Amino acid sequence: MDDHQIFDLGTVVLQSGATLRDARLAYKTFGTLNRDDSNVILFPTAFGGRHTDNEWLIGEGMALDPTRYFIVIPNLLGNGLSSSPSNTPPPYDKARFPDVTIYDNVRCQMRLMTEVFDVESIKLVIGRSMGALQAFQWASLYPEMVERILPFGGAARCSRHNFVFLEGAKAALRADAAWNDGWYERPPTKGLRAMARVWAGWGLSQAFYRAHLDIHALGHSSLEDFLIAFWEGDFLTKDANDLLAMLWTWQHADISANDVYNGDFERTLGAIKADAIVMPSQTDLYFPPEDSAYEVSHMPKAELRPIPSIWGHFAGGPGAHQEDITLIDDALKELLAR
Repeated sequence: MDDHQIFDLGTVVLQSGATLRDARLAYKTFGTLNRDDSNVILFPTAFGGRHTDNEWLIGEGMALDPTRYFIVIPNLLGNGLSSSPSNTPPPYDKARFPDVTIYDNVRCQMRLMTEVFDVESIKLVIGRSMGALQAFQWASLYPEMVERILPFGGAARCSRHNFVFLEGAKAALRADAAWNDGWYERPPTKGLRAMARVWAGWGLSQAFYRAHLDIHALGHSSLEDFLIAFWEGDFLTKDANDLLAMLWTWQHADISANDVYNGDFERTLGAIKADAIVMPSQTDLYFPPEDSAYEVSHMPKAELRPIPSIWGHFAGGPGAHQEDITLIDDALKELLAR
C-alpha cells in the first residue's frame, strides 16, 4: 500500500515509560489546506482499519467534501502502516512491541498537525469505534483547538463489559499453538479464524442475525458462508501481533488516564468545549447508547443522537446499511454548518 505518506516521529517516549525509536505515523490527506487553517478535518482510523477504510464518508457532495475541506486520516499505531509489531525492527518487534495508549496516538497526531501542517485549529474531529475514542481524546486534551467532534459507534473509555469481550477474543487467538507467545514463524491461522468467530457474535446485533441480513443484505449463501468468507476472510489478512497491540490500546482507553486529568473521568468530559454530536448505534454490543448518554450528560455542548439501526457496531460503517451512513452524513453537514 503506497497511497499514503509517512511522518517520521523520531524517538517517542510512551505513557508506559517505554521508548519507541524511529517511530512512524502513516497518514493520507484529501483536499487543500486553506490559508487560515479553517477547513481542517481529522478522521483517525479504527481497530484493524487503515486510511482506505475511512474513505466511504469522503466525497464531493458529502459532508466530508475534499473540494471544501482539508481532511487528514492518521493511521492508528499498531495497524501495520504506522509503527506496529509487524514493521518495527528488533528488539521492539513482534511480541516486544511496547504498549501504546490512545493518549500516545493523539500526542503523535498533534505533532503531525503542528509540525507538518502548522495547524492551529481543527474544525472537526470525526471517528468511528477506536476513532471515536481518539476524537474524545483530542477534544479533551486540546479544547481550545478542536471546534467540533462527531464520535460514532464509540465511547470516551473502554467499559468493563467491553474489556471482558476483548479478553475472550484475545484468548481465542492465543490458544493456537502456532502463536508461540507472539514469536510465530508462520501466521497462527487457527487462532485468527477462532478470533474471527468470536468477533462475529459481537460486531452485529441479535436483530441483524434474526433478520438474516447476512444473506439478504450482504449476499452470503448461508450463515456458515458469512462466518468463513466475511469474518475469517477479514481476520486472516491481519497480523496477529498487530491485532493484539491494537486490542491493548482499546482495552486501556480512557480519556482521563493521563497527567492532565489524573483519572477524573467526569472532569475530563466537562473540559471538552467542542460542539459535539455523539452517535452510538442503538444495538451496539461494544459501545451501548447508555454509556454515551452518561458521557454526554457531563459534556457542556454535546447532543446524544443514537442511530436507530439493527446493524450493531456496523451501523454507519463502510459497506453497511446506506440509510445509517446517510444519517451520519446529514449530522456531519448540520454540525459543520453551525
